[in-house]
Amino acid sequence: MMRVFRAAALEAGERILQIYEADDFAVKAKSDQSPVTEADEAADALISARLRAEFPDLPLVTEEQAASHDLSADSFLIVDPLDGTKEFIQRRGDFTVNIAWVDKGVPLRGVVYAPAKGRLFYTDADGTSVEETGPFDPQIPGPVTPIRVGRPDNAALMVVASKSHRDAATDDYISRYGVADLKSAGSSLKFCLVATGEADLYPRLGRTMEWDTAAGDAVLRGAGGRMVRFEDHQPFVYGKPGFGNGFFIAFAPGVELKPA
Repeated sequence: MMRVFRAAALEAGERILQIYEADDFAVKAKSDQSPVTEADEAADALISARLRAEFPDLPLVTEEQAASHDLSADSFLIVDPLDGTKEFIQRRGDFTVNIAWVDKGVPLRGVVYAPAKGRLFYTDADGTSVEETGPFDPQIPGPVTPIRVGRPDNAALMVVASKSHRDAATDDYISRYGVADLKSAGSSLKFCLVATGEADLYPRLGRTMEWDTAAGDAVLRGAGGRMVRFEDHQPFVYGKPGFGNGFFIAFAPGVELKPA
């Protein structure tokens, strides 16, 4: 599974970069007025074809195929072919390809590839997380380094927040902590920064969808991190009707979470 996920993410990332580096590309508005580009659609077509061929018995949920949003399954694949479309349009580089497998509410395997950043994270065959260093060959895995969450200092936490969706409520919540460093990042890279110990805490007080978070959550869990519901700090689960998420907190164990 991870061999397929990795190759699909790298091939989609290559296609995305071809469009990203062009002089111009098409941008449309979806029914909810969120933007979609030809890169989203090209990556979705590539990944979907590969996953359906390799895993015909697993339902596939993908952001760009609205019919898949009505599915209900205990075990399924879930894809965001281009997470961080706003960063892509503004050519900020903080966009990712996300592919995950969810079983019984838990994202067990995932890959997050940030093609413009040259960073590739995934869970390996036993569920632990690694970062691979390039150059990236879709068919031949390169050197990997196991990743692990850091040991947080609650008096001097490293916090990461959304680049495009940060608001006053998020800033108010972050202000309850002892913060040594606050950085902004786009897309599912925020999960990966916690997974590698580059950040300790990522709170999200805004709407997301399961395809935005599943792959990053899998990488975080495989690195020893946790993701909980914002309101009550209970486990965060997947396969919810419509695949919509509530607010959440992703963090390294040892962070003393503040109440909602």
